[in-house]
Amino acid sequence: MEFLYEYGLFLAKAATLVIAILLVVGGVIGLASKQKGGKGHLLIESVNDKLDDIAEQTRALLLTKDELKALHKEEKKKAKQAKKDEKNKPEEKDTSRLFVIDFKGSMDAHEVERLRKEVTAVLLVADKQDEVLVKLESGGGVVHGYGLAASQLQRLKDAGLKLTVSVDKVAASGGYMMACVADEILAANFAIIGSIGVIAQLPNFNKLLKRNDIEFEQHTAGEFKRTLTVFGENTDAGREKFREELEDVHHMFKDHVAAHRANMDIAKVATGEYWYGNKALELGLVDKLQTSDDYLLQQYKEKQVFTVKYEGPKNLAEKLGKAAAVGVEKGLMGLWQKSLHYFK
Repeated sequence: MEFLYEYGLFLAKAATLVIAILLVVGGVIGLASKQKGGKGHLLIESVNDKLDDIAEQTRALLLTKDELKALHKEEKKKAKQAKKDEKNKPEEKDTSRLFVIDFKGSMDAHEVERLRKEVTAVLLVADKQDEVLVKLESGGGVVHGYGLAASQLQRLKDAGLKLTVSVDKVAASGGYMMACVADEILAANFAIIGSIGVIAQLPNFNKLLKRNDIEFEQHTAGEFKRTLTVFGENTDAGREKFREELEDVHHMFKDHVAAHRANMDIAKVATGEYWYGNKALELGLVDKLQTSDDYLLQQYKEKQVFTVKYEGPKNLAEKLGKAAAVGVEKGLMGLWQKSLHYFK
């Protein structure tokens, strides 16, 4: 009896704890759902300052105090001389800036809303001698979304700014539609480039519905208001029209790429294939093999470099959801990595 009493007491405590946790979580979620998102804001950060801080921290770890003191003395001397030279020859001072925009696109291209605001912010303050670097990562997605994204980059070109796109991982399909707008495309050796093609696919459950005596009705006005459907019975005429529409989009895609990459054999590359960086360079899809890190290190010695990022409004519910998603993603990634065969 004593054992049962203790066991029952333990269960009661456990149940009380679980209920308390659920009440707290429920209260937080309820409060979060009532909160308004507020306003978004623009973040401008100096890449020069960040890199200078990294360099200073590295020197502090590698050099002795005397060596570090001597280095600082030499840097002050150089800075003083540079200031003197600038005063004597002010017309030779390079005042150009490099604005860096980071774009990681998803299938639905919802990131374009942020890109629009970032491009507008740059256009409001940039001068003709300034440059924009877009660090692009996308495997493509919806045509209208990436078409708008490419148009946003075209706004920079139309304003007379030099546009450079850097691809460290992937710029395929809609991602390459964006990249080809640039004056210069940089790619890492193993970056995935290309996939100049169009794809559309959908399942059809019509036979399954018929086997279960389920009727499906769809009424349209206009011969091709719908071509292929998920539940209806598809026709050869519908399939042909659907393929015709895909071909039309593909022609638009090819014309877009050809207009921006005039020296490239569009017939050779517009097959839907993708290539890695070195082959992409050979085919004319990119202009140089270089990572965004190397390009920034090169530019920060000559220009003032700034990152431009628009942070959209977020309420507590979104923040909690994002934190939960990150936790789940990390867990799944850990399991996936354990199943991989690594290069030895």
